[in-house]
Amino acid sequence: MMKNFKCIVKNFAFCFLSAIVSLSSFFPCVYSQTNNCSLAVTEQPLDIQLGALFKEVQKSNFYSDQKTFADAIPKYDPLSILAEWNIQKTQHDFDLKKFIENNFVIPKEYKMYSKLPVRNSLREHINSLWPILTRNARRTNQYDSLLSLPKSYIVPGGRFREIYYWDSYFTMLGLAESNNWNHVQNMIDNFAYELNKYGCIPNGNRNYYLSRSQPPFFSLMVDLLATYKGDDIYRKYLPQLEKEYNYWMQGSDKVVAGQSYKRVIKLIDGTLLNRYWDDRDVPRTESWLDDVNTAKQAPLRNKRTIYRDLRAAAASGWDFSSRWFADEYNLASIQTTKLVPVDLNSLLFHLEKTIAKASILSKQKKKAAKFIQFSKNRQAAINHYLWNEKKGCYCDYNWKKQKIHNQLTAAALFPLYVKLTDYTKAKRTALIVEKKLLKSGGLVTTTVNSGQQWDSPNGWAPLQWIAVQGLEHYKQSKLADQIGKRFLQNVQKTYDQKHKLVEKYIVEGYDLGGGGGGEYPLQDGFGWTNGVTLMLLDKYCKKNQTCNNAYAISNTPVLNFVK
Repeated sequence: MMKNFKCIVKNFAFCFLSAIVSLSSFFPCVYSQTNNCSLAVTEQPLDIQLGALFKEVQKSNFYSDQKTFADAIPKYDPLSILAEWNIQKTQHDFDLKKFIENNFVIPKEYKMYSKLPVRNSLREHINSLWPILTRNARRTNQYDSLLSLPKSYIVPGGRFREIYYWDSYFTMLGLAESNNWNHVQNMIDNFAYELNKYGCIPNGNRNYYLSRSQPPFFSLMVDLLATYKGDDIYRKYLPQLEKEYNYWMQGSDKVVAGQSYKRVIKLIDGTLLNRYWDDRDVPRTESWLDDVNTAKQAPLRNKRTIYRDLRAAAASGWDFSSRWFADEYNLASIQTTKLVPVDLNSLLFHLEKTIAKASILSKQKKKAAKFIQFSKNRQAAINHYLWNEKKGCYCDYNWKKQKIHNQLTAAALFPLYVKLTDYTKAKRTALIVEKKLLKSGGLVTTTVNSGQQWDSPNGWAPLQWIAVQGLEHYKQSKLADQIGKRFLQNVQKTYDQKHKLVEKYIVEGYDLGGGGGGEYPLQDGFGWTNGVTLMLLDKYCKKNQTCNNAYAISNTPVLNFVK
């Protein structure tokens, strides 16, 4: 009798809990990921679907990487799993880890190098990686956090099992250099698909990334494809270029002077500029425990403000860097949303110029004139507010304090990359970059060694390329060559020792090679390093010659590594 009673109670509780959770679909969205609030409950991140269960798993530290459980795939309806957990957790012999293993498919570490020949040249190794890093994302499990894309794409590698927005531009450079234009086309089509479906290009194709984007490189991707397929490409992707712009400028027609709205800031004089932003203000799904612990380090600060600023820094791609901190050695002092970033606004200048060009080609003169004016306004604003006359370089601007930062970072080279500055400012930028950021293994990200991965002593492939190209645009070729060749040699030496390419490199001091710092171990792969390395190999190789290794390039410095 008692056994039957318990069974009835258990079934009633299960149905009751499931019904309550299911009712959420009839109310306004718990978490609006799109402007029209169209995603179903099962398409929301696991931290929303599972609530307290998600937090318990992440607090238990079952997995060394918080992203592991964020990417886990429920075997059944997550609402049913949650209801069952609420019943089972009170039992004296309940085992949470066993419960998770029974109800979720946990992603496994992918050993990408196990079948690659050890004696490949650097070029051969990179070209052999493209198929290994290629993925198809047609959703086969309705509960998977992975967002479907219509065409194949290249992932960075390691823990990054999905496509990433700004990574992909530098990966595409390498794909184009190795004549894999079909991959370039496919990846641009995937981003166009996301712009049509979500109104933005998410940080990555996971549902927990839908609340933020990344540095807007879509217009540069269109530029790249146009070099191969001609100007028709601009006309083809004009609707998506405009969707990208509308995402970043949402609310610009309503925000009042001295205030902000999401990604838009209107300064006191009415100038419009942009910042990084995430629509959510809770711990990141993929780094939940890390964010909770960071917030604990600043008990007097509003936790939601900290979470928003952590997420906004993730949207910047520079997660994390002293660049975003009020106290350059304290992550908990992060203030990303108070800053007008020089790289973001430089890229939006390029987007405005590209829309103007596409509009001219489409014979839409009024639209072209409007975006030409937008680009001129932004160019003037960047040169006024983000140029630090005293330092002689571009810096981020604190719009809350109405004060420019004094910290030099590699982002200072973005205005040169998109050609919005003049020769005088470019030359002054080159002087301080050579003095402060040029190191034996390439360009260092900042001058601060905070323990964060986007700080000294680390250098990153995309920032090397931005620097090299930006400096060359303003006839600073000597410095550009030093940066490019030193970094290329760093990559070569690390490959010789470790037989792999990695996401970041130590570029300062004697012990060069794979970089460190941050929330997770050094990752192999690696998409953007592969792309930039191929570009540098071919850039510095003699005409009509193929350089398979950095050693084939003359006047390339030889680096000494400490073993």
